[in-house]
Amino acid sequence: MIRSLFQIQTFILILCGSYVFAQKVTHVLEKDIPYYDLETRASDAYIKERCKLDVYFPKDTTNVSTVVWFHGGGLEFGEKHIPEGLLEKGVAVVTVNYRMHPKVKHPVYIEDTATAVAWTFKNIERYNGNPEKIFITGHSAGGYLASMVGLDKQYLEKHGVDANDIAGLIPFSGHTITHFTIRKEMGIDGTQPIIDTYAPLFHVRKDASPMLLITGNRKLELLGRYEENAYFYRMMKVVEHPDIELMELDGYGHNMVYPAIPLLLNFVNEKSKSIDTD
Repeated sequence: MIRSLFQIQTFILILCGSYVFAQKVTHVLEKDIPYYDLETRASDAYIKERCKLDVYFPKDTTNVSTVVWFHGGGLEFGEKHIPEGLLEKGVAVVTVNYRMHPKVKHPVYIEDTATAVAWTFKNIERYNGNPEKIFITGHSAGGYLASMVGLDKQYLEKHGVDANDIAGLIPFSGHTITHFTIRKEMGIDGTQPIIDTYAPLFHVRKDASPMLLITGNRKLELLGRYEENAYFYRMMKVVEHPDIELMELDGYGHNMVYPAIPLLLNFVNEKSKSIDTD
């Protein structure tokens, strides 16, 4: 379903108000946890430096949902962080650093993403999380990476994880065509759109995890970013994916993280309730 702009604005106000009255829960932050094994870290100084994650989780609550957050920055810059709207919401948050261009090239970014997601599946119970309720998200390049690791199953299969076990994918303003930095690495001009194996659009499939696509307003966003997501939405409908939604945030451009967080949390809450009652 594509929601109208007025509906989304009203929805955000309601959600923001409801979370204000949420019960206070003590959270703990553990920083700079390596997600590659010791042997791999010892073999590559950049992996040892860069491939770390933070886990923020409710201290005395079990069976919690987990949001894995990948930062943006065009695959060339950025640092792991927890968006303010995800603090003290009763969910665990895993925020990830990954290697970046020009020190590495594709598909290393996606491989790091998959390794961090696999680490989460294998370890989140130690942080009071339920591995059946892991949601993958991120902004811009991070949204692209979330889509790639959730749709192209080969990356998680290498770690013994089925991408379909992801509870939901929520890319914020992510490329659905091949990312512009990857096109640059292949010597393809930025004006040439490509849909190849490094494009989420290449991997549309009916059995993928539930998806919530969120972008800024089409006139304020990066040129074409809403339209990419709208076409991705269309193709997922063509293959009869049963659970995908597209939201366009009125009044916001590419920097649309803050108003999108309540929509993310509502999605996580709804899907988690369904899992708990199955």
